[in-house]
Amino acid sequence: MEVVIVPDATAGGELIAGALAALLRRKPDALLGVATGSTPLPIYQALAAKVRAGAVDASLARICQLDEYVGLPAGHPESYRSVVLREVVRPLGLGEDSFMGPDGSAGDVQAACEAYDRALCEAGGVDLQLLGIGTDGHIGFNEPCSSLASRTRIKTLTQQTRADNARFFDSPDEVPHHVITQGIGTILEARHLVLLATGEGKADAVARAVEGPVAALVPASALQLHPHATVVVDEAAAAKLKLADYFRATYAAKPEWQGL
Repeated sequence: MEVVIVPDATAGGELIAGALAALLRRKPDALLGVATGSTPLPIYQALAAKVRAGAVDASLARICQLDEYVGLPAGHPESYRSVVLREVVRPLGLGEDSFMGPDGSAGDVQAACEAYDRALCEAGGVDLQLLGIGTDGHIGFNEPCSSLASRTRIKTLTQQTRADNARFFDSPDEVPHHVITQGIGTILEARHLVLLATGEGKADAVARAVEGPVAALVPASALQLHPHATVVVDEAAAAKLKLADYFRATYAAKPEWQGL
């Protein structure tokens, strides 16, 4: 696992957007796994700016979803399908045919989970998966004590996660109780995992995920098992890392040709 400490969220977004652009230059039809929420917005804004400036061609890129609420219709403004189309797909100049995600309104949710897991494999696998981290250490919607081998499935959200997400809804009562999420085992199959965390509220979770033991209690700690995982954190989110100085030194000495 590589840990990169950046000054702020804008710098983190620019750094990761640069890695996405480099991937698209190497593999124009790369399958990019995206996360939702406020944290990754600087990434998407920076990548869209590069596309508009002609610095990278994203016309063949494919986008896939990390998770989805159960029970919200696809057209609901806070369904993750709507969010991804609004914040990623359209700003990159892509059409809906470039996008894939689980069906949270399916009558048979379990079958929808299994179908999405198969679809990711049939698409050749995810080339780069973007991740955020919850205040309790979750990734995707793999809440604490999720199996580290789990596949795409339905999960019940904790009260903390529902409270964290209530800001996107008119009322906390509107936040769904269930979601479809890629499992930790599914996430770990992506070729490159990139987690972005910003703000002091994520400092505890980052420290436990990066420097603590691999444990189901901290789902993000599973990134320690991946051969190519990158954790990008701003100064506030890095505040509780014991090895922060080491991480700064190793990144400063990193050969440019290695990329992110």
